[in-house]
Amino acid sequence: MHSVPHHEILTNRRDFLRKAGGGFGALAASYLLGESSAMSALNDVGGQAGNPMAAKLAHRVGKAKSVIFLFMEGGPSHVDLFDPKPLLRQLAGQPLPASFGSVITAMGESRAPLLADKREWKQHGESGLWISDWLPHTARMAEELCVIRSCVSSGINHAGGVCQMNTGSIFGGRPSLGAWVNYGLGTQNQNLPAFVVLKDSDAQVVNGVRNWGSGFMPAVYQGVQFEPDGSPIANLATPKNVSENRQRAKLNFLNQMNQDFGTGRQDNTQLDARIKAYELAFRMQSEAPEAVDLGKESEATKKLYGMDDERTATFGRNCLLARRLVERGVRFIQLYSGAGSKWDAHDKIEANHTKYCGETDKPVAGLLMDLKARGLLDETLVIWGGEFGRTPMSEKGDGRDHNPTGFTMWMAGGGIKGGQTVGSTDDLGLRAVDDKLHVHDLHATILHLMGMDHTKLVYKYKGRPERIDQNEGNPYTKMRMT
Repeated sequence: MHSVPHHEILTNRRDFLRKAGGGFGALAASYLLGESSAMSALNDVGGQAGNPMAAKLAHRVGKAKSVIFLFMEGGPSHVDLFDPKPLLRQLAGQPLPASFGSVITAMGESRAPLLADKREWKQHGESGLWISDWLPHTARMAEELCVIRSCVSSGINHAGGVCQMNTGSIFGGRPSLGAWVNYGLGTQNQNLPAFVVLKDSDAQVVNGVRNWGSGFMPAVYQGVQFEPDGSPIANLATPKNVSENRQRAKLNFLNQMNQDFGTGRQDNTQLDARIKAYELAFRMQSEAPEAVDLGKESEATKKLYGMDDERTATFGRNCLLARRLVERGVRFIQLYSGAGSKWDAHDKIEANHTKYCGETDKPVAGLLMDLKARGLLDETLVIWGGEFGRTPMSEKGDGRDHNPTGFTMWMAGGGIKGGQTVGSTDDLGLRAVDDKLHVHDLHATILHLMGMDHTKLVYKYKGRPERIDQNEGNPYTKMRMT
């Protein structure tokens, strides 16, 4: 009898498992691919044997337990939203003064005239935070915001900027911030993914899934994408003609086959990992539908998030899902507004930002309000921002180019005292001048607020100790805390 090589048997078995397991939900794929490689990685970090989702670092009491990252993809304009510049109006139509030095722009326009903003600015809350009329709902939550005006990135274009804001590098291939958090703190809920991604449309985020990938880490730490409409988790529901007992029997059958095949092959951790992956998928079929069922929310709550308005309904739904996931222990949730770089206002910035601020302003304010009312804001770090800001110089007469040298993000919750401003840009909003926070520093700060020392959150890859900040970041510890 012809003998089949061992590696071909294993390949065929993998093919069989991949096809036979489809009924257990596509969501399990990230775990299916990840748990096998995660097992060996534990030897490097001293985690619990057989459990890649165990915490690698102790979580310090009183810090954020979860993150909701509101990513405005394309680059929102700080000088039109959070960083007013009177000089910009005074010099509108003139070239950038020579005293500001030379500027390299993404689109290469030279000596473009300065473009005045058309916003009405007011100070909000007891702290007097400046916020423009493009964000009236967010402005009402000013006392919860820590506005960081001095952010800096190395990415002058979207591919590099989005990649660095998500992974710490302008080049692809490294683990995302969510993956690092997932790796460091582990999961709080064994029946849901620890890292979830929500987009506002079917459009692809620049760089695609590597923005929430695990890079050189095991795939178990990567983000799981939920759908923007319909059923958020594709293929999760058990087919109507399949009972729970039948589904359980199918899982038991597959597990027994794997265990039989694994006898004498204990060095092959992939089999045990796949057994765990199918078990997770089965548990999710019972737990996840309840987590994403917005029908249980009151009409008043849905209205708070703007779900009664077609313009704000999609992002509002995602924000409400984020709150429900935080309640259930999901560690890191990333929401994309303007997937496909829609905030990228190279021209017609008035129309562009009116649209995207209008879609997100009420849902974001509703999220903050709801988290606070439920006592969740102190343990949930909410982050708002994009990959960079926009230039004070015009582009195409009525737009603005990319500006990575000085832009604004804000944080709320997670133990941060609101109503404060960190750092500043120059008089035209071109460059950060005080308390510069590079993306590496932002990442270190986020980990710090989650109770982790970023210098100890290390993953050994090919013998090298790797960190999210590439050994260049420092947490900003001067912000006031509650």
